[in-house]
Amino acid sequence: MKVTYQMFFTGKSPELSDAEFYRREMALAELAEPLGFEGIWCVEHHFDGPYSMCPDNFAVLSYLAAKTERITLTTGGAILPWNDPLRVAEKVALLDNLSGGRVQLGVGRGLSKIEYDTFGIDMGEARGRMEESLDMILAALKTGTMEHSGEFYTQKAAPIRPGPVKAIANRDVVSIAMSPESRATAAQRGTAIASFAQFPIEVHAADFAAYREEYRKHHDGEPPRVVLSDSVYCSEDPVECEATSKQAIYTHFALTTAHYGLDKAGHFDNISGYQNYAAMADGIVAAGKEAAAEGYWAAQLSGTPAQLVQRIAERYEAFGDYDQNCGFSCGGLDHGKAEASMRLFAEKVIPELSKLGIPVRVPAAV
Repeated sequence: MKVTYQMFFTGKSPELSDAEFYRREMALAELAEPLGFEGIWCVEHHFDGPYSMCPDNFAVLSYLAAKTERITLTTGGAILPWNDPLRVAEKVALLDNLSGGRVQLGVGRGLSKIEYDTFGIDMGEARGRMEESLDMILAALKTGTMEHSGEFYTQKAAPIRPGPVKAIANRDVVSIAMSPESRATAAQRGTAIASFAQFPIEVHAADFAAYREEYRKHHDGEPPRVVLSDSVYCSEDPVECEATSKQAIYTHFALTTAHYGLDKAGHFDNISGYQNYAAMADGIVAAGKEAAAEGYWAAQLSGTPAQLVQRIAERYEAFGDYDQNCGFSCGGLDHGKAEASMRLFAEKVIPELSKLGIPVRVPAAV
């Protein structure tokens, strides 16, 4: 199991300038390596500052490449329909060189109508653009050249220079896969998958099992480890922990549902390829925002160190070996509290997982 750090860039307080918010977010990310986390993941989002503001995760990770020595750097994800496939392949290869071979490409198709409409891209084309772009990028990283003529993209032969430091196999790429269709796409192409925690353990376990079954239909050998990303709050005081985590995670949930239109029944009804999210939006509206937020909070990792050890152990038993991705800063949580939570998790959660026989790299003393 790899335990990694997730950057969300969500919930900026009105009292903070964008520059100060970014300074604090980057300072937290720079703690990930010395605290013993094995990777940093960074989202891509545009145009909606209260929800998330990171228009170029390659730029953020390039900065962090210069501030770190060993930690893996993952685009979580590069949203392929919003980006030229050739430029994505070039940026992956360049970041791999700048980081000494530490890049991991994470990709997604995107869910936000705000972002699609502002870019002027038909959201109904998202699935086709995602799959065609991914095939182009995977081929280019293998051959060193991108050349393609398809439904959405035409690219005359272009060399990828510099080439990546290491060979990037399909299983080294991770797809953000929140729907059955995205998990099937990843399994067929042989990439890993990552999901954001939002359901009870048994639901995620069934989704991961379906991905693994589909993977084995198309490839020899076992599938790569799945990844689950959470909003995380860790505190020794269970009363304070519940109050603080609920405030931050409820805020994060409200910002998320508003950004994606998941708080509106019918938002996805006329958008091809998003039927799974239409059903999710209908479920949130039917449950009511408060009950839906409570369920979302319960799915995340919040608790005392002992409680978090137990919850991750339960996931490990349900999922098999998986990677745990931890977002300590979300929903406008005070950055000082986020740092304290992150340090406590590194000190008292990760080492205990190792004692339970879960194969994690134990951080040095923090």
